[in-house]
Formats: sequence, structure tokens, C-alpha cells
Amino acid sequence: MIKLVLVRHGESVWNKENRFTGWTDVDLSSDGVEFAKNAGKILYENGFDFDIAYTSVLKRAIDTLNLIINEMHDIDLTIKRSYLLNERHYGALQGLNKQETADKYGEEQVHLWRRGYSIKPPKLSKDDERYPGNDPLYRNVDKSLLPLSESLEDTAKRVVKYYEEEIVPNIKAGKSIIIVAHGNSLRGLIKHLENISDEDIMNVEIPTGIPLVYELNNKLKPIKRYYLK
Repeated sequence: MIKLVLVRHGESVWNKENRFTGWTDVDLSSDGVEFAKNAGKILYENGFDFDIAYTSVLKRAIDTLNLIINEMHDIDLTIKRSYLLNERHYGALQGLNKQETADKYGEEQVHLWRRGYSIKPPKLSKDDERYPGNDPLYRNVDKSLLPLSESLEDTAKRVVKYYEEEIVPNIKAGKSIIIVAHGNSLRGLIKHLENISDEDIMNVEIPTGIPLVYELNNKLKPIKRYYLK
């Protein structure tokens, strides 16, 4: 039986403040730290032991992974980070309060920006400090690959490409894998794994800090999924 574990990072300080976060590199909240520790305890109690852990380059995901590893006493695993597992880039919405944005633009428009599969929020300009090309974290990434704004479709494409090219070969090689990432990057991967429609993926919610386990067949198709609580 092949098992793949996905974990959305624990609550961040901007989750708590109800802000659009995207690629902004914010910390975990105190509750988020506890969620992450609890995820590690649950995985340890259920006998999980990982060979490779994948995460984004954003510290809320990295810190969640490190807290999980500490609770699991799993010191031998390999950690791989990639911006391709980053959260969806919310463009000019990043940093704005979601309710204040809804009050300004209307609930329907904000809902479309947040959940419409192919709809992008307003773009940043390249001289905006929020543009990833101005962040040293991405200095080794071709700037043509760095977004000014992303739809969920854009996010899903980069995540699935990374999954197919980097993660799948290791699953096929018998490696035990955990992916610690973000709400929308994991939503894009779940859409791919479960073949969820563009419309239905809008309603998929992923709780923070709760391990989601997929049991896969030899063709890496899900035969069972469940949360560990």
C-alpha cells in the first residue's frame, strides 16, 4: 500500500488577521505552532516514518514541517524545498484584509478572486515590493517564471508539474513522502489526484495542521483518503 501524506501549514499570523497572504513570508501564529506540533504527534502515534519531505520556500510551511519532524523524532529524512509548492500568489490583494476587500469590491467579486479556478486577482507591478522578483529569496529563479498574480489554475499547473517530475519518481522508487504546503497549492494537487472538476474544486476546504492521508494504488490513483485527528 502506497501512502502519501499532505499537510497544510498551521495557522499563520495573517490567517488569524484574515489577510490575503500568498507569497508574503509570514510566521505561524501561536495556535499554528500548536497545530503543527499536534500533526507531528498524530503522525508519530500512527506509525508514520518518512524518507523525503517536500515543502515550499515560505517559512510558515518550513516551520510547520520542522515542528512535525521534531515531534516524530524523524531525523534521517531528506527535506526538499521549492517555490513551486508556494501558496497561490494573490497579486495586488496580498496584505489586504479579506473583509475590507469584500466591502470595497463586493462579496461576489472577492469570492471569484478567491475561488474562481481561472480568475486572477489584480496584478502587481514589477516595481512593487511584493513582486517576487524583488525578493532575494527568488534570486536564483528566472524572473520570467515569477508571477505578478495567479489563478488557482496557474498554481495547480506549477504544483502538478513539480509533483509529476520530482515527487512521483520517488514514490515509484518506494520512498515514503510527506508534502507540507499551503491551502491553494495543496488544493491544486488534490484536484489532480482526485480528478475534481474546475467547478467543484472551488468548494474543497483543507484544514490547517491536520494530516491528510491518501492511499494510492500501483498507478498512483487514490483508493482511499482520510484525515488523521
